[in-house]
Amino acid sequence: MQITLTPPKEVRNTIKLPSSKSISNRVLIINALSGAGEMPENVSDCDDTRVMVRALTQDSPVVDIMAAGTAMRFLTAYFASRKGSVKTMTGTERMRQRPIRILVDALRQLGARVEYVENEGYPPLRVTGLPLEKGEVTLQGNVSSQYISALLMIGPMMADGLKLHLQGEVISRPYINLTLQLMRDFGAKAEWVGDEEIRVSPKPYAPIPFKVESDWSAASYWYEMVALTTDAEARVTLPCLYAHSYQGDSAVARLFEQLGVATEYDEEADSVTLCKNGRLVERMEYDFVNQPDLAQTLVVTCTMLGVPFRFTGLQSLKIKETDRMAALICELGKLGYVLREEDDRVLEWTGERCQPEADAAIDTYEDHRMAMALAPACMVLGGLRINNPQVVSKSYPGYWRDLEMVGFGIRG
Repeated sequence: MQITLTPPKEVRNTIKLPSSKSISNRVLIINALSGAGEMPENVSDCDDTRVMVRALTQDSPVVDIMAAGTAMRFLTAYFASRKGSVKTMTGTERMRQRPIRILVDALRQLGARVEYVENEGYPPLRVTGLPLEKGEVTLQGNVSSQYISALLMIGPMMADGLKLHLQGEVISRPYINLTLQLMRDFGAKAEWVGDEEIRVSPKPYAPIPFKVESDWSAASYWYEMVALTTDAEARVTLPCLYAHSYQGDSAVARLFEQLGVATEYDEEADSVTLCKNGRLVERMEYDFVNQPDLAQTLVVTCTMLGVPFRFTGLQSLKIKETDRMAALICELGKLGYVLREEDDRVLEWTGERCQPEADAAIDTYEDHRMAMALAPACMVLGGLRINNPQVVSKSYPGYWRDLEMVGFGIRG
């Protein structure tokens, strides 16, 4: 499938974003561990969350999480902690190529029984739920925060709680803090002890009513659109976003101040409004170690605005739905922008250009964020073709509908 995008003349509307996938997926696990009879309110309707809901509500021996990496990690730990549960965890071909040894090794250290069904170190997995009585494990701090969060969330259910030691640089700390905050909301006792250790007490969760806020990561694409549009009076209102959000990606508001977008907070209505601020930096540098999911949006925005950049802290992009650094280099290269990667953690653009491909079509690599971050580039290029646009369903199923609401042309 392929679509062709053309830009709108104006960008002015109110857009209801999807609920936060990060919060939804964590709250679903914690809520289930609490024994709550009711589902949290306003959970995301994206693919990742749907497979979580299905796995938690349907009693099937095989759990197919499709392409949802978060679900694979969180549910593996969840089912490992559920005494008497026996599940085979599987997914797409790409999912069966994504390493999971770090999490499996950690769970085994805690007493879990997790076996590889096919290839050592990769899904599918056979997970047998057991009481987890060993309560201490060490991980490198630069692994995906989802491994860390998966272990933290089952900590209250362990006989002696959990002591989690993190060695070296801790990446994506806001995602870890998000997990800890949500755990505390449900009555757990979980906290940092210094910079390298987290302790979780063996204090069970208590069920509570919970409403999920909108997704700041999804908001980033609307910041990009306001930054790239030629509509000087552009104005986009995004409901159910909080000024004091649990989400680390709320940093997008601060980042886009440098790229021409102001954020107006309405705390009574729990909404934000984006508009032009007339500012644009000559060069941008930022360490994305705490907000890796914003990197693609900022990379595309800067190239389209002609703002050279050096972005660091991108090491986790290598193990996402695709190698996002390689994908960005390739796809922006098609459009005439020469990006360079350094040490598997730095992406830089000096302003160097090359001859763009004639009538280039963007590949999305089964990665929702590649599609959503590159789509607004049509506002600068005049039009853009995108292959396999349906990948947006992973986190923002209504993305193309919302673009049409503000006047984008979409043919396909």
